[in-house]
Amino acid sequence: MVDNITQQHPIIEALFASYKDVIGNDFEKYRNHVYRIFNYSLFLSNSADEEKYAIAAFFHDVGIWTNNTFDYLKPSIDLANNYLQQSKKANWSEEITVMIDNHHKTSIYNGNYAATTEIFRKADWTDVSLGLIHFEIPAEIIKQVEKQFPYK
Repeated sequence: MVDNITQQHPIIEALFASYKDVIGNDFEKYRNHVYRIFNYSLFLSNSADEEKYAIAAFFHDVGIWTNNTFDYLKPSIDLANNYLQQSKKANWSEEITVMIDNHHKTSIYNGNYAATTEIFRKADWTDVSLGLIHFEIPAEIIKQVEKQFPYK
């Protein structure tokens, strides 16, 4: 049993409260996806970047709903940057932008902010591949995270 699965994070919860109506019927599905990615990011990283992973995890796909499109990276990045500006964290904008913009990259990311971006990329690929691609994340952790936040 893995004891350190984050079941709620204040930033993620506040953002979901703000976007609940926009996300609509996909709320639980997207919330679970966000928390799976967030937990995988935390496993792969040091906790110093926890808040960045929470913000990137929430915003990385949200443009699907806010802009009704699968061409959602730019709308998601714009929403993240607006949030960072309002939250007095504009100095994170470039890093969060790079994390979101490269989360579908199939090869290793080596540019600016490579450490956080690569962790976030690995976390998303772990989730979208249903754990078939899992990098350094043990199967037991994936199983426990999926149990807590099931695919819907």
